[in-house]
Amino acid sequence: MDKRQLTAFICVFEERNITRAAQQLNLTQPALSATIRLLEEELNTALFVRKPRGVDVTEEARVLYPQARKMLSDMTALVARFRNPTDCLPLHIGIEGDVATEQLGYVLREIREHFPTVLVTVDPGCVGDIRLACESLRCEDELFMPLFDEHYVLAYPNGHALSNVANLMFEHLHQLPWIATPQLESHQRLLPFYGAAAASAHAGSYAVALDMVEAGSGVTIAPAPLVLSRPHLGSRTLPGQPLQRRVGICYAVQAQTNPTVAGLLAHLSRASA
Repeated sequence: MDKRQLTAFICVFEERNITRAAQQLNLTQPALSATIRLLEEELNTALFVRKPRGVDVTEEARVLYPQARKMLSDMTALVARFRNPTDCLPLHIGIEGDVATEQLGYVLREIREHFPTVLVTVDPGCVGDIRLACESLRCEDELFMPLFDEHYVLAYPNGHALSNVANLMFEHLHQLPWIATPQLESHQRLLPFYGAAAASAHAGSYAVALDMVEAGSGVTIAPAPLVLSRPHLGSRTLPGQPLQRRVGICYAVQAQTNPTVAGLLAHLSRASA
């Protein structure tokens, strides 16, 4: 069974007509019929039932068709791989759940533009050669390269009464139904905004907290890029001293022995300078 036979079989199967298939393949009708006959002999089964006008497909042909398509696709990809070698260098990137999509997009665009031979794999969590995460999630044995400074903002559903408050003060916040994030590093810094009121709900991440805000469970405080990516939410600057966090690349010292990692870190450092 070869590529020529598979191509002939697929064309006849789809056209249900030897004459039309032969025209598409630039073959004579006898040559195409002989190719199909050789394939049937190799498989020891009939694939088509010849009729005065066209052909019918057998059950065996229905079984063979998807396999033939896959085999032909694999053959084409294999030939292209050796004719156009890419020699892709692997790069495994971990990403924390509360990193904005636009920030991951920036890193991926820089890789695609400046390191076109790198094959990127992105997985969630604390994995990979490097990690895109906020600085507070840096492990003790990791270094950190800052890429983005993010301000925290108040997030609420569109149309909320807070959007009409001209000068937002702490007293406007203390009676709100808060969705707090006590597991996150920002929690202690956010307590003054909650005031004496107990949170009405807890969330394990900013993403979940914003889901709950969209569902009408209350308001929350989260990094601005995460809030701005949600069209159903409004936001505004918090009163008092601005709070912010840094997002960037976490990496182990030994990761720099990987030339792909070293090159990317050097490029991102120059780009963010």
